[in-house]
Amino acid sequence: MYLAFLNPQGNFDAKDSYWTGHPDFGGQLVYVKQVALALGALGHRVDIITRQIVDPQWPEFAAPFDAYPDAPNVRIVRLPAGPQHFLPKEQLWPHLVRDWVPAILRFWADEGRWPDVVTTHYGDGGLTGVLIEEARGIPFTFTGHSLGAQKMDKLHVTRANLAELDARYHFRERIFAERLSMNRSLVNITSTRQERFEQYGHPAYRGAVDVADDERFAVIPPGVALNIFDAQARGAQETAVIAHVEAMLARDLSPERRALPVIIASSRLDPKKNHLGLLQAFAASPLLQERANLVIITGALADPLRDEAQAGEGERGVLRQLREVMERAQLWGRVSAFALQGQSALAAAYRYFAQRPGSVFALTALYEPFGLAPLEAAAAGLPLVVTRNGGPSESLYGDGVEYGVLVDPADPADIARGLERLVMQPAAWEEFVRRGRQRVLERYTWERTAEGYVGHIARRLSQPVARSVERLPLPAYFRQPDDEHALPLEALAEIYFA
Repeated sequence: MYLAFLNPQGNFDAKDSYWTGHPDFGGQLVYVKQVALALGALGHRVDIITRQIVDPQWPEFAAPFDAYPDAPNVRIVRLPAGPQHFLPKEQLWPHLVRDWVPAILRFWADEGRWPDVVTTHYGDGGLTGVLIEEARGIPFTFTGHSLGAQKMDKLHVTRANLAELDARYHFRERIFAERLSMNRSLVNITSTRQERFEQYGHPAYRGAVDVADDERFAVIPPGVALNIFDAQARGAQETAVIAHVEAMLARDLSPERRALPVIIASSRLDPKKNHLGLLQAFAASPLLQERANLVIITGALADPLRDEAQAGEGERGVLRQLREVMERAQLWGRVSAFALQGQSALAAAYRYFAQRPGSVFALTALYEPFGLAPLEAAAAGLPLVVTRNGGPSESLYGDGVEYGVLVDPADPADIARGLERLVMQPAAWEEFVRRGRQRVLERYTWERTAEGYVGHIARRLSQPVARSVERLPLPAYFRQPDDEHALPLEALAEIYFA
């Protein structure tokens, strides 16, 4: 089978550049890369098609073709869309219609081969799938990862602030593109049942898809790159990473505390990741402070608690809150924060800390759609204390068995109790190390994810099903994006506030 992955936002190269240093280079790039590689390993031909960027600040993305080592069946194909320089994802919409989709169709025509199926990711990728299907009849799958309606909810969009927030986040384009994508796709692929019913079941998507229609959805969990994160793996930079980690601990922690277990948080400094709640839990627990340090790993900020010069506006807000708690609770010398670049470095750090009984990986996000990062940490040998809101409630609990400790992210006291359960109880720590890793090996590998994709796609192609929801029309803006055909703000309001 020949599959094409459509990803206009973010980018791909052999070194995974910027994956932890820019908000457009998030977890969906890891997802796409790993599924593509796993499909290639199964013998399928795969192209990851993304936007070409010719910009001295982003030199890795100028060449039209790229590849991953030891993956002969997988290509990275970069095609132009709009200006050559980097654009944030919110500004891509008109360029996808005018430039990117025509460039993709020319590329396939010139090659003389068309893909059997396209997989699309996020609303912008989904829109390109809609347009390609309309032009050539090529079926596509849609994976939303996170949907715009939930972001509108989190930003507390009202009729009064809708125009202001739409101007910044382009919700009109995103919501209408998502509705079209889930409506016209061959199948909608989600990571959890909760994602299917809660995200796609939002009132903003009413009339676009029926979440009760089992034929239109497939739950295919993502996997862990065991060649990187497995507890038995060793990367080429393992020794250098450990030396860097030890240097950072020596910089930040009191000398007598440097050998203690650690509570590790590794995610973007974003308010929704709730570093604040984790720090408040640590500050409120004398037991945790006695037995462990808190380590915050960032993507690109070398000393974020002391130097925020390179931080973005949202990151600065998070850091200000963290410093206030540290000053009030006198936590300096008990908290370390530093950068690690790339998955291999992160995996090496996890393995290093897993050698200290009592060390725990914590993700206390207010909501986590799936939660791949905890599974990666579990594969490396760390037990988990993770938000109960979202995907982890499925991946870390099943048939009455806990595979990680689930906590209420809005309650620092509950977070503290979850952490104390593992940090303070050696038997519980050992048992959750075993359970977490077993769960990953049995259910969450990329090979299983790739097999799920192929199986569901082959079934849908061979057994077409009647749609339970009427096919939505394509707005004129998505044919000719200009002011004359602009999506009316009133239409978004009617959908969202219904």
